[in-house]
Amino acid sequence: MFSRILVVCTGNICRSPVAEAMLRQALPAKQFSSAGLGALVGHGVEPTARALAEADGLNVTDHQARQLTREMLTDADLVLVMSAGQRRAVGELAPEALGKTMPLGKWLPGEPDIPDPYRKSREVFEHVHELLKAAVGEWARRL
Repeated sequence: MFSRILVVCTGNICRSPVAEAMLRQALPAKQFSSAGLGALVGHGVEPTARALAEADGLNVTDHQARQLTREMLTDADLVLVMSAGQRRAVGELAPEALGKTMPLGKWLPGEPDIPDPYRKSREVFEHVHELLKAAVGEWARRL
C-alpha cells in the first residue's frame, strides 16, 4: 500500500508544496512530503500560491523548499510529478524509482501535465491551483 508519498515539481515553492498540503488534508493517515528537481532550497511557498492555498484552508506556513535526492525517491512508496519531463528526470536520478513515479494529473481529462506558474500571472496560478485540486481529488479517491 502507498503510505509514504512524495510530490515533486521544479522549485518546490509553487505546485508540490500546495499539492502536498492538499493531499495531507484529504488523506491524514498517510505521510506526504515534497521536493524539487531544481529546488529554491530554504524558500517558503511562493506568495500567490500561498494565498490561494490559505484561502482553501491549507497550512503551508512552515514549508521550506528541499532539493530532491535519490534517498527521498527510494524511501517513497509513490512519487507524483507534474510533467513527463519531471518523470524522466526522476528516472535519471533513480532508475529504480521510475516504476512508482506517476503524473499527479494522471486521472485528469486531456493533458496530464500541470504547468509551472512560477513568475506568471495570478490567473495562471489560479488555473494551476484548480488543476492541483482536481488532481489531488482524483488521487484521494484512489488511495
